Amino acid sequence: VKDIQEKLSNHGFPAGYDYSVGGAYQDMQESFRGIFIALGLGILLIYMILAAQFESFFHPFTIMLAIPLELIGVAIGLLVTGTPVSLFVMLGILLLTGIVVSNSILLVQMINLLRERGYELYEAIREGGAIRLRPILMTALSTLLALVPVSLGLREGSELWQPLAIAVVGGLFTSTFLTLFVVPVAYSLNEQFVDRLRRLVGLAT
Repeated sequence: VKDIQEKLSNHGFPAGYDYSVGGAYQDMQESFRGIFIALGLGILLIYMILAAQFESFFHPFTIMLAIPLELIGVAIGLLVTGTPVSLFVMLGILLLTGIVVSNSILLVQMINLLRERGYELYEAIREGGAIRLRPILMTALSTLLALVPVSLGLREGSELWQPLAIAVVGGLFTSTFLTLFVVPVAYSLNEQFVDRLRRLVGLAT
């Protein structure tokens, strides 16, 4: 479509004549708009649910750090394989968001539980990471192993779902390992910020 538009933009049309691109391209543009709206509403809904679950305005941001981490892997996967962004790639990102957020929830929930049991901040982070490492890796590896054959396009007819699988495999690979480091660091910084805020409020009152 881009090549056609470049050709037609330099073409001199007679007075009263113009052109437009429709058909499958128009349907794809509408689908992209719908996917972006769904992604935005999904992220908003995730935040509202997490804020209610953890009774905190800050912890949802810590958990949702996994979402930009997944996009790093998606971008790398698409660049390495030369796969263009398509509707199936966007569907893969939607699918991936639910998986990586659930991994972050497992980690933050365990850290909060240990702190309620009397653990210090850094001790709770270390113990929580060690306890949740196995279930997080099991979830990630089972999904990766299931999608690797599809991402390689080994079976006939898998070309349709290959972009989705490439997006999920790339995003899940980076987000799983980065989440284990970035989310605990963000959690500690978040707790330090909240403690300072409480001290300031206490001094003000």
